[in-house]
Amino acid sequence: MSYVIPPAPQASVAVAGSSDRFPVRRIFCVGRNYAEHIREMGNDERDPPFYFTKPADAVVESGAKMPYPKATEDLHHEVELVLAIGTGGTDIAVQDAMQHVWGAGVGIDLTRRDLQAVAKKAGRPWDMAKGFDQSAPMGALVPLAEAGSLTSGKIWITVNGQTRQTGDLSEMIWPAADCVAHLSTLVALAPGDLIMTGTPAGVSAVGQGDVMEAGVDGLPSLTVTITAR
Repeated sequence: MSYVIPPAPQASVAVAGSSDRFPVRRIFCVGRNYAEHIREMGNDERDPPFYFTKPADAVVESGAKMPYPKATEDLHHEVELVLAIGTGGTDIAVQDAMQHVWGAGVGIDLTRRDLQAVAKKAGRPWDMAKGFDQSAPMGALVPLAEAGSLTSGKIWITVNGQTRQTGDLSEMIWPAADCVAHLSTLVALAPGDLIMTGTPAGVSAVGQGDVMEAGVDGLPSLTVTITAR
């Protein structure tokens, strides 16, 4: 097969302890999955999960230096557990959901909060607030057998060595398996999909020169530096 223009390179994420990489197809993000974060954003914690997306090539490697994004003066970090789908499916039962997960890692959902606020007020989509270039830093993935249960464990992020967010996976309103199962009722999940499962309380702004380090117990940590625009 030939193409009229060169196809884009395959987006991928590192795999811990291996030269192999995980190819990224789509990135789904779960909104408002920790009660304290829901409260700090002024929303109702009883709401069912909802989702937004980021493009596959928004992925940024750990150790990267990335410029402060365009079109914002209020860039926020949101640390998240990331699930990597290895086997696709639809209408997956909760008890079977983790069989569809290849592995897990830690990610940062970067958000242009000022653009999001404008979009919310106008009732418009969040795409340009969430799905911009380099908006999804990702740590190396670990196969599920080595990642633990993913039902409990500390999740955290520091900025310049100071803790900004800290929580526990057990605080998720919709645990990992529920996220996979529920999302599969809305789209056909496929190998290569990533699911960012929501963030605990404490989201805040980062600026030029800031160094973010994020982690989840049992998974490789992630470090990203924000450079000048």
